[in-house]
Amino acid sequence: MRVLDNLEELADLVSSQRARLYVRFSDGPEHDIHEASIDYESDLPLPGLSVNKLDPPEWWSRPLQDWLARQVCQYLHLAERSQSLRGWVLTGTMVGRGPDDEPLLADVEPFAWLGDLLLAEAQARYDEHFHRGRAQQG
Repeated sequence: MRVLDNLEELADLVSSQRARLYVRFSDGPEHDIHEASIDYESDLPLPGLSVNKLDPPEWWSRPLQDWLARQVCQYLHLAERSQSLRGWVLTGTMVGRGPDDEPLLADVEPFAWLGDLLLAEAQARYDEHFHRGRAQQG
């Protein structure tokens, strides 16, 4: 699979695809073909792979790269916990929603790996442009 090295490459991929694209942090597509996502609080298997969507919602008026940085960074902590977990871009058929209302995919088609340079850029952009962990006031 190709490796994306920056947010511009990821934005070009998202903008050019007719299929909805998602990001997932795991051991990769070869591993995930044989595994199911699990709801860790209940130990129940989920009907698809847990992912985070890359297409921005209609209300998003900021640059696409801001949205992508935010979506990538939502689960970046998973890759920081284990050297075997990597971020990758995929599409598939949505078969439900997980316990955090995340999309669950089946019939997955991998597109690209997220490279280390892209992850560092996403983290820097997220830190610069967002208020991490800020809750609604009043």
